[in-house]
Amino acid sequence: MKYAVTGRQMKAVDQDTIQRIGIPSVVLMERAALAVADAAERLARERPCGRGPQTRIVAVCGTGNNGADGIAAARILWGRGYDAAVVLAGDLQQGTEEYRLQRAIIEELGIRVIPAKEWDVQGGEIVLDALFGIGLGRAVEGEYRKLAEKMAGRPDVGVVAVDIPSGIHADTGAVMGTAVKALVTVTFGYVKSGLLLYPGKEYAGRVQVEDIGFFECSRMRAGWDALVLEKEDMAGLPKRAPDGNKGTFGKLLLVAGSAGMSGAAYLCALAAYRVGTGLVRILTVPENRAVLQAQLPEAIVDAVAPEEMALLAEGKCSWADAVVLGPGLGQEPYVERLVEAVLASARSPVVVDADALNAVAGNPRLEGYFADRAVVTPHMGEMARLTGQAVSVLKADRVRAAREYAVRTGAVCVLKDASTVTADRAGETYINASGCSAMAKGGSGDVLAGVVGGLLAQGMERTKAAAWGAYLHGLAGERAARKKGERAVLARELADSLGKD
Repeated sequence: MKYAVTGRQMKAVDQDTIQRIGIPSVVLMERAALAVADAAERLARERPCGRGPQTRIVAVCGTGNNGADGIAAARILWGRGYDAAVVLAGDLQQGTEEYRLQRAIIEELGIRVIPAKEWDVQGGEIVLDALFGIGLGRAVEGEYRKLAEKMAGRPDVGVVAVDIPSGIHADTGAVMGTAVKALVTVTFGYVKSGLLLYPGKEYAGRVQVEDIGFFECSRMRAGWDALVLEKEDMAGLPKRAPDGNKGTFGKLLLVAGSAGMSGAAYLCALAAYRVGTGLVRILTVPENRAVLQAQLPEAIVDAVAPEEMALLAEGKCSWADAVVLGPGLGQEPYVERLVEAVLASARSPVVVDADALNAVAGNPRLEGYFADRAVVTPHMGEMARLTGQAVSVLKADRVRAAREYAVRTGAVCVLKDASTVTADRAGETYINASGCSAMAKGGSGDVLAGVVGGLLAQGMERTKAAAWGAYLHGLAGERAARKKGERAVLARELADSLGKD
């Protein structure tokens, strides 16, 4: 598991390391510069147009410590025999103490300095982007904007971003006016949240997190923004008792599917079985019985007239270790009554998805049932209806949006997007780093609801079931894409890829 931090938190780690622990800033800087130089050298050797040590390398540097990192990296590469030069932007009479030190060193060595106005990017070269670091809080303008656009405008140039691509907000991943698109981002200490969230994730390219000498005690003092799961964390999934039976591994009730929408119930149930659930029961309309029994004979199918569903909710919910409510239910008048009946009756965790969320958006009073029980799984459109906020506002700060909803309602919020964010009322937050565009297909959300519901039925705590479920869902998408290609994956293939190595 990795820790993702905000720009402010990373600065606090840096200051604690320097001021309390006593490691000089320049020591950290030299280690950072060495990591950047190594990344640039690897890129020079692996690019088709790379010429190894003959590759021209230019560090484009601002006047802060990020710029100083870039100057130091260029100096290291120059010392290794590369044709390295430095472009200096901003007021050269200003700058941090470390920046002035690094400038003095390259001047003494005679390393070429190119005035910002005279530099033009050349094909085949490697550019170290060191204009802005993690402290950027305003739009990139003026000379800096021109330099950023030069770096961004040439696909035949390999850009290595120092800590973060210039113009990307360290916390949200937002583009601050304009931004540099890197092939590689070398970030220091801990990954920044903005490198995991779009559009920042796209601009960052391949992210390398480099240890430059920070200690866990500093990170504990500074705090962290979110947790990021890795494959090793899947050891935390529910264990399979060798003497277990179908009841041991959980009973999941799905309240899903309306006439013509049997697929949502099928995909949800299939996914639940694929993550290890022992028994799945589907409460649905009579029109879906035949197709569900044919497609998934392992499931118990209770086919009931829509107007009777709410009356049966209490008995069905009492059977279950967890409930998934909403996939494919539709928006007929009976749905709101059914949603309230299930929420009022359930004593086990409930995944509230799809049309159940639409019912809640239409009757916010239903959020009163969420505390300590619900996991909500809205996509951006559903979240906009639940909160009354525009999608653009939600996307501008996904972490904030998920946290605020979790705090207000007591639900665990799984805000679905290319970088899904999971948050609970206590502030525990996960940013999901798995997945790919193959998952952008109808039915993918039904699969996720089944995964989370299945993990809940097996006894996982709500927040962990939601976060681990999102990560498993993304891994399945990656596996399916490797087999089928990103364009060709179907949601059922996504479900069938769950759990495979």
